[in-house]
Amino acid sequence: LTEICAAIGVAERTLRASCEEHLGMGPIRFLTLRRMHLVHRALLSAVPSTSTVTRIATDHGFCELGRFAVAYRAAFGESPSETLKRPAKQIAIRLNRPSSLVAADANA
Repeated sequence: LTEICAAIGVAERTLRASCEEHLGMGPIRFLTLRRMHLVHRALLSAVPSTSTVTRIATDHGFCELGRFAVAYRAAFGESPSETLKRPAKQIAIRLNRPSSLVAADANA
């Protein structure tokens, strides 16, 4: 937190107040959640035969793996190893074009 404050040139109190106002949480909590989501994304895209939960979690700054696993399950509803073993999802991009909106409204 001290390094972040120095980098952006604000007092810790100012950073905390700003994070609470704009994010609804403190800066440390925000950074932890951000890293947790990065791990989640990495696990989803990893190859299970060549990747490990330990490696991915530690690469993202989690060193207490027991606590990490508990927090991960609370956030995503499954263990990190379950996420790693799950087949990679393909994300479909849907464009909200006026023609598709009209068709959707007609079917409603």
